[in-house]
Amino acid sequence: MSSKKYLFTSESVTEGHPDKVCDQISDAILDNFLCKYPQARVAAETSVTTGMVLVSGEITADCYVDIPHIVRETVKNIGYIGESSGGFDATTCAVLTSIDEQSVDIAGGVNKAFESRDNNANTSITETEDIGAGDQGIMFGFACNETPELMPLPISLAHKLSKRLADVRKQGLVHYLRPDGKSQVTVEYENNKPVRIETVVISTQHDPEINGETDNEKVQEIIRKDMIELVIKPVFAESTLNIEENTKLLINPSGRFVIGGPQGDAGLTGRKIIVDTYGGYSRHGGGAFSGKDPTKVDRSAAYAARYVAKNIVAAGLADKCEIELGFAIGVAKPVSIMVDTFGTGKISDDEIMDLIEKNFDLRPYAIINQFDLRNLPKKNGGKFYQLLAAYGHMGRTDIDVPWEHTDKADDLRKQANL
Repeated sequence: MSSKKYLFTSESVTEGHPDKVCDQISDAILDNFLCKYPQARVAAETSVTTGMVLVSGEITADCYVDIPHIVRETVKNIGYIGESSGGFDATTCAVLTSIDEQSVDIAGGVNKAFESRDNNANTSITETEDIGAGDQGIMFGFACNETPELMPLPISLAHKLSKRLADVRKQGLVHYLRPDGKSQVTVEYENNKPVRIETVVISTQHDPEINGETDNEKVQEIIRKDMIELVIKPVFAESTLNIEENTKLLINPSGRFVIGGPQGDAGLTGRKIIVDTYGGYSRHGGGAFSGKDPTKVDRSAAYAARYVAKNIVAAGLADKCEIELGFAIGVAKPVSIMVDTFGTGKISDDEIMDLIEKNFDLRPYAIINQFDLRNLPKKNGGKFYQLLAAYGHMGRTDIDVPWEHTDKADDLRKQANL
């Protein structure tokens, strides 16, 4: 029987990418509101372009937050300040806001779930059913055993490259890098297992002159050498697969990357949802995370689905697991739960579904309470969701993320008699 070979590619972007600038601003606003008023309802959308930031959305909270100040501090911390910031500077950019309260119609469904409002509902009413889902929608969670953090290898490596690229800039290991950047990793698979690194792409914004050198061809030679030595090699030295002699290394393949960030491209909150999750390796329901408080199941239920999938894989019940959750606005219980182990399950998917129903409460209030989603910003010194807004919401090992815990794995393994 011949082996099945294929290539799979995932990308990541740095915190200076225009869309990620927006995600971080939206989540910085969320962090500040939740620190002051944990019950805040927040839907903060950000758009950036040359010299301008626009924050719009719906926010209901019993507190005041200085949004323009948060915007400028976030942009400054990313690195858009001073001469090399181009046409987007934290100190001089215009900050416009257009904020309304949450719709009373939406708030009514969230404040008291359908199960509590419907006298004919055939269910007992408990505290965890009192909050309805903030919107309808579908959310996916995924895990696989390709990496220690149980993430697909391509997106795991792409995030590490992007994070390393930002660290090299912020630590001053080289002085010509600017905040915008991207990474991409192509992995060769054989029989559904990663076996080789095919291609690595690094695109990094940079100064037009490096060490007095202005010739672009020579500038790119300097960048290529530094990116290989300071970014690519350190990341792959810690990977299960390393680059090989025949691995393609593409550094700034456009030929020049001086104009970048919001000056080069307009940015928008929620436009990097595949980067935020599994790099295209798993399905996605389409809902973004950033700027949304935990009553929005686009965010909280996606975290819960990851938690379920990761514990199933950590328990050894399957090598891969994808969970789909479906919600109706104002209704607490998911309208559907689906599990798919892609033929890798040690027990049947039906048996795994039974274990999910016995061990996981997937109603919004229960998810919020289990992960303490409303209090995480305050517990982490005022920043939590903003830290997730770049380099992925799933598979994080640099910060303590509750949906990455595998505390149910032992119980699941015992209940499955494995």
